[in-house]
Amino acid sequence: MIKVSILYPNQSGVRFDFKYYTEVHMPRSIQLLSAHPGFRSVSVERGAGGAAPDLAPAYIAMCHFQFTTVEAFLEAFMPHASELQGDMPNYTDAEAVIQFNEVLIEQRK
Repeated sequence: MIKVSILYPNQSGVRFDFKYYTEVHMPRSIQLLSAHPGFRSVSVERGAGGAAPDLAPAYIAMCHFQFTTVEAFLEAFMPHASELQGDMPNYTDAEAVIQFNEVLIEQRK
């Protein structure tokens, strides 16, 4: 299992439209990517705070897709890359950081 993390750094002056992101961009992303048989899950998060109570979060927003393999994610994403990446200016001017992770332990209650 792999997790694809799309992280939006919380930098001074960064613009992020959560309404557009959660009501337009992510529903479209989920519609397109979840159609692939390797799709397992997605979560979208808003940064709430840093390591100490008075610190800002390192990331203003995060999105995590889980797929069976990196290849499955790329098969799902690449046909729609131009549409999804082209939509980014509609909700942010932050430069996203993308990281592929191998999920070693996951537990849900």
